Amino acid sequence: MSSTVEKVREILAAQLDVDVEKITAETNIAEELGADSLDLVELMMSVEEEFDITIEEDRVQGFKTVADVANYIDSAL
Repeated sequence: MSSTVEKVREILAAQLDVDVEKITAETNIAEELGADSLDLVELMMSVEEEFDITIEEDRVQGFKTVADVANYIDSAL
């Protein structure tokens, strides 16, 4: 697993109060972790701060899995 995926997993686990071991690259953030739109906004803010990147708002809707978020981060770095 990439270091980016690991960091996104850690951020999600802390934000949603979920065991990090239950989160994989393929985990669906909304369906499996119960994240709502506010949770996604908070996740994106945390990711932007952690990786010093800016995420375009229209891209957030395309983030379904942990891997989707990690792939976007990797492409932005």
